[in-house]
Amino acid sequence: MTDVSLDKPTPSTPGRAARSKGPQEGARASRAGWFVKITMGVLCLIWLIPTFGLLVTSFRQPEAANTSGWWSVIASPLKATQWTLQNYHDVLFAGQTPMGISFVNSLSVALPATIIPIMIAAFAAYSFTFMHYRGRDILFIVVVGLLVVPNQVALVPLLRFYGDVGLTGTFPAVWLAHTGFGMPLAIFILRNYMATLPLSVIESAKIDGASHFQTFWRLVVPMSVPALASFAIFQFLWVWNDLLIALIFLGQGDNMVVTVNLAGMQGQQGQGWQLLTAGAFVSMAIPLLVFVSLQRYFIRGMTSGAVKG
Repeated sequence: MTDVSLDKPTPSTPGRAARSKGPQEGARASRAGWFVKITMGVLCLIWLIPTFGLLVTSFRQPEAANTSGWWSVIASPLKATQWTLQNYHDVLFAGQTPMGISFVNSLSVALPATIIPIMIAAFAAYSFTFMHYRGRDILFIVVVGLLVVPNQVALVPLLRFYGDVGLTGTFPAVWLAHTGFGMPLAIFILRNYMATLPLSVIESAKIDGASHFQTFWRLVVPMSVPALASFAIFQFLWVWNDLLIALIFLGQGDNMVVTVNLAGMQGQQGQGWQLLTAGAFVSMAIPLLVFVSLQRYFIRGMTSGAVKG
């Protein structure tokens, strides 16, 4: 008998096939990774060019800033006659209302206008999440519905009310305005975050005889720090960069804030660019410090509750 051997195709092992395709897929992933990195680097560079131009202009002499663009310094960056620190000195200490005083005024406005709505919204969010009473859901819907109401519709009634009670031109007027405008968003963010907290911890505290205030202060607040910090960043940056509300309720004068001071720094003829850019960088210092210091809480607050399980 003649042995006839048939070559049968041997089934490929899934692991072997995966291993054989591994280097190719890894090379493609590596190329995609480098492409993304290069693209993001170029986009960041394009984004930073205007900021770099502002920085260069803030250190230039007035004559140089008014007669040539900031990019002209690339040809002779070591030319000492075109650089000066006088712009920052004039911005911080010169003028009828120096930027240094406006800087303190902005802190006096931004800090209370950030802390007050957070405190009130945290209590309200706890009530909407862990307390049961009639009309709770309807009241929450009404509060969230205020998010769609433009803030501008309340400016004239508030201005008239503040004029009647003598609050116009004072810090409490701006505190109350920002508290009212920021409250719906704060309640919405904190309530949604607190809804993701483990209910067993709250029930255990209730069984142990803890009151609502004890449960809120000792358990809920420490677990809600990421959400509180996230809203604090939003609210602080919003209040610090606000021009409309500060201009209407404070105006110019001894209580003038940074944004109002910057708006009036440039002359009608377009002169004073070097002072405007120096003032802009002075006003950027505190927001950058706040965002960098609270960045880890900001990321945790935005991602917490997105995935359960």
